Amino acid sequence: MRTVVLSRCLGLAPAPVRVALPPSRGFCGRQAGGGAAAAAARKITENAKKSLASLKRENPRLEPTLAIIQAHNDHSIQDINKNFAKEVGLRVIHICLPEGSSKDEIVDEIVRLNEDPNVQGLALDLPESLYSSKVLNAVKPEKDVDGLSDVNLGRLVRGDAYDCLVPPAVSAVMELLEDLGGKTVLLVGAGGAVGAALQCLLQREGAATMSCRWKAPQLRTKLHQADVVVVGSRKPDDVPVSWIKPGTTIISCSPDLLSEKHNYGQQNNHAAENAVGSLAIAMRMQNMVKNTERWIQSQQYRKWDLRCLKLQPLSPVPRITPTPLGEGKSTVTIGLVQALTAHLNINSFACLRQPSQGPTFGVKGGAAGGGYAQVIPMEEFNLHLTGDIHAITAANNLLAAAIDARILHENTQSDKALYNRLVPAVNGVRGFSAIQLARLRRLGINKTDPGTLTEEEISKFARLDIDPSTITWQRVVDTNDRFLRKITVGQAKTEKGFVRQAQFDIAVASEIMAILALTTSLQDMKERLGRMVVANDKKGEPVTAEDLGVTGALAVLMKDAIKPTLMQTLEGTPVFVHAGPFANIAHGNSSVLADKIALKLVGEKGFVVTEAGFGADIGMEKFFNIKCRASGLVPSVVVLVATVRALKMHGGGPNVTAGAPLKKEYTEENLQLVADGCCNLQKQIQITQLFGVPVVVALNVFKTDSPAEVDLVCKIAKQSGAFDAVPCNHWSAGGKGAVKLAQAVEKAASQKNSFKYLYSLELPIVEKIRIIAQKVYGAQDIELSPAAQSQVDRYTQQGFGNLPICMAKTHLSLSHQPERKGVPTGFILPISEVRASIGAGFIYPLVGTMSTMPGLPTRPCFYDIDLDSVTEQVKGLF
Repeated sequence: MRTVVLSRCLGLAPAPVRVALPPSRGFCGRQAGGGAAAAAARKITENAKKSLASLKRENPRLEPTLAIIQAHNDHSIQDINKNFAKEVGLRVIHICLPEGSSKDEIVDEIVRLNEDPNVQGLALDLPESLYSSKVLNAVKPEKDVDGLSDVNLGRLVRGDAYDCLVPPAVSAVMELLEDLGGKTVLLVGAGGAVGAALQCLLQREGAATMSCRWKAPQLRTKLHQADVVVVGSRKPDDVPVSWIKPGTTIISCSPDLLSEKHNYGQQNNHAAENAVGSLAIAMRMQNMVKNTERWIQSQQYRKWDLRCLKLQPLSPVPRITPTPLGEGKSTVTIGLVQALTAHLNINSFACLRQPSQGPTFGVKGGAAGGGYAQVIPMEEFNLHLTGDIHAITAANNLLAAAIDARILHENTQSDKALYNRLVPAVNGVRGFSAIQLARLRRLGINKTDPGTLTEEEISKFARLDIDPSTITWQRVVDTNDRFLRKITVGQAKTEKGFVRQAQFDIAVASEIMAILALTTSLQDMKERLGRMVVANDKKGEPVTAEDLGVTGALAVLMKDAIKPTLMQTLEGTPVFVHAGPFANIAHGNSSVLADKIALKLVGEKGFVVTEAGFGADIGMEKFFNIKCRASGLVPSVVVLVATVRALKMHGGGPNVTAGAPLKKEYTEENLQLVADGCCNLQKQIQITQLFGVPVVVALNVFKTDSPAEVDLVCKIAKQSGAFDAVPCNHWSAGGKGAVKLAQAVEKAASQKNSFKYLYSLELPIVEKIRIIAQKVYGAQDIELSPAAQSQVDRYTQQGFGNLPICMAKTHLSLSHQPERKGVPTGFILPISEVRASIGAGFIYPLVGTMSTMPGLPTRPCFYDIDLDSVTEQVKGLF
């Protein structure tokens, strides 16, 4: 599995499954079974045991589990299944439903087990009346150990021996019969899936088959003609044994013969009854081992059978040109995976961030890519999507409201009144909630009865004593609104004079967004949410979301947001869209969960292209030092995106303004300007090399770029240490225009990788900031404001000093000054403020005047966005 980081510059009737093959009694024929059956069961069990042991040696964590659904009160077969499973080395779980359970109740349980990743096989042990097509076909074919679903039977009939499992009862019958060529076999009372499978396999062995019901008028004639009789259900008393010709071989696979005694006549043969019945159980365990082997193989790499979508590119491309303030990093991501999957037949997944509505309606526009390298449907991608950002906004602001409300209530109530409201009597009984009990334990109060707390313990429990001046948790909104950068809250008379200055951040800057991007599971997310520090108390100790009792509510609001959204590119390559932290004011990467799921899906030879925001100095540095630490994943290649026009700007070209025409320096050939600007590209390559990962430069070509300019950039990039540098035309040609890039990435991924972090977490906070400033940005040193130094001292004292660093810095320059292009040197990097995102797991310094709430420009993107009231088609989004 490889991670690529992008950084900018039949319908058969059913039959019972309870398998049993004791010798038939009372027929005047030769009983099949006995010692041969017992020997066969032992041999099959031993072979299955050896096969499973081999699989476990290759997969030490393997614990294959067979689930058996039972809906009757007889537990004898249950015990036999457990004994055989134990001998083979399988784990068996029995789900015992009431005897009168309906088919719908059985199906509900089947569906639950189908979705259980810890169950690899599923079998049914039901009364005959419950075996219907609906029930049998509810079992997923890949878990159908008894092989009775229509899918499995279809494969069996077609002769797909590798892809099907023979029903255990059928396997047992075939094991006991020999030399069938030219013989006539009669199936009596054996219909449905078992009957169909039996007929298929008997005919392949050269036998002539007949089938008949017990009540059929031609039964006597057929019994007299048969050389072998296979009985599939209990013989009625009115069928005399004299109808069977002497010497006939009789086998019974009636589903209830292990647990009930049947008298088919006066002549009985008790020999090896249970051994023969156990043969089918042994066959079931053999099927389970085969199923386990297939399950293991399904987890291994295989090329997808994916029908990609065909593009018919038009020229000129019937879309607007990319924004002057974006260099096409998302477009390259999408073009690369389109090339890998649609053109090179390599499994690949793109992992993108969900765009914020701030930039969508502000300057930058959407983030779905562009031209013929886009995520579709683009409008849904850029607007709301599945509401993850709205969930984050709701959770964030619930916590903000809880902080101010708690301060108000503590300021206006006595300890006793506050305690009585926090722990009210419900129906005359008082009790702590689970989160309150957890707080008591953290406080060292090991009591569970609210009435037993002392006055001191009541005060300690009820009062958080938040210092308003230390509140770091801000309200958020997903809109660029500069007038919310500083606000006053609590001015209404009902807030009783509790007024304080506060601010709004943009929603994607919320720590909850960072947590969503870095979490590895629902439990991990809950724990991270609880650890979020929102303020200090008046003694200087941190106050967390867990202290406020709001962790569970936050998790409820985020329960759906934790799931990545599956979309696709214009050529049908899969895309995960999940999380959306900005790279300049957060860590700027899509989610760990999306990456891990995608890696599992593409397999060991596939590629996951995951996007890191802005340049190597921001998004990529945070990807390595923060996201890779959280995920434990090691990237294989860095794809560094560059454009000729961006390099011209770094070479001294005029400023570019959104909405204004590009000046001639950017539309006409100017090799000197390009050469001068390549110093920035060289610096970005050097930053990548600090982490020991191969880098491929993707030059996103615009129609105004001359061939000489393109060649010059690629030449300088290779001379500067890039593994390769490739011009890309995916915007106008789709994946076809990025095939050479995909080939370069594939080659680079096979190179030696000496990935390393930039700094040790054990270093002091200030030293970690200095390393980033000097080695990545090129600063001479750093300078902390008194407030920033005080915050660093507090976080260190509180035990947060061993966290990685997430710098909030402009993306427009390597320095803190947006106007300084190229490769600035000799500057002192000012740190104005330092925040702590303890739940997310990083320290968060703000560089210079960096704001966490963007503003709208003079002419925002929303001027061009409209809705056709007739077709409901969105216009103007890009």
